[in-house]
Amino acid sequence: MADLSPAPHEPARPPEGRIPECAARRHTRERPLSLPLWPLALLAALLPAAASLLALWLAVRAGLVPACNPFIDGCVSISRAARHELPNHVFRALMLPAATLQGLVWLLAARWLRSGLGSTPGLRALAPLGLTAAAALVLYVTFLGTEGQVYRWLRQYGTVVYFGFTCLCLLLAGNAALRLAASGRLALPRLLERALAGLAVLLVTLGLVNAIVAALFGDEVKARIENVTEWWGALVFVLGFLALAVMWWRLGLRVTLAPPLR
Repeated sequence: MADLSPAPHEPARPPEGRIPECAARRHTRERPLSLPLWPLALLAALLPAAASLLALWLAVRAGLVPACNPFIDGCVSISRAARHELPNHVFRALMLPAATLQGLVWLLAARWLRSGLGSTPGLRALAPLGLTAAAALVLYVTFLGTEGQVYRWLRQYGTVVYFGFTCLCLLLAGNAALRLAASGRLALPRLLERALAGLAVLLVTLGLVNAIVAALFGDEVKARIENVTEWWGALVFVLGFLALAVMWWRLGLRVTLAPPLR
């Protein structure tokens, strides 16, 4: 370890009011870094939206899928739009970092909500559920465009786990936000306080509609409704992360990165 003591010919103490240069550099180097949280949630929302819309646009231009409005017509799923050629590469390039960001956002959301409500069973489950959802999204994106029964099963497993666990995360975080608001520890517009819980309910409703249509109608109608609900479900997730970004922005939440204690 370097010796930082003064040389014999130097004064043992600096002149009054001056900080030794080495101490000044150490003070600057060890100053905690504070960053706002809301850009992380914003990127977790915008990257998947950009990936899906860009993949659809590129696939239409390349003639890989028909030109339509998938939110209404249900002519193509997100998976089909991003399955081949350039759309697949663009989709993967954006969705893999998006999955990492979404897992990080759920970790931070769990920490934020536990600081106000304590370590309840639901909030203890929030971080593991969010990380599992992120891992499932990585699994889905990694094997998108590959052929074979095993790969098809992995894609389907990733989709189901990602949608299901992200819905649970929205529900748990939304319920916690409502409890914080009811206790007076969360001062936000009422619509924003209820946004996460409302989006979770909307997602469950979409799932129920999909199940009812699958039981009552033929394969063609079933496929179109599945495509429509997939696009709307993805939009719900985008809105959920946007709601978290707005919450954190209004509350001024920040994360501080500090050197380890010695």
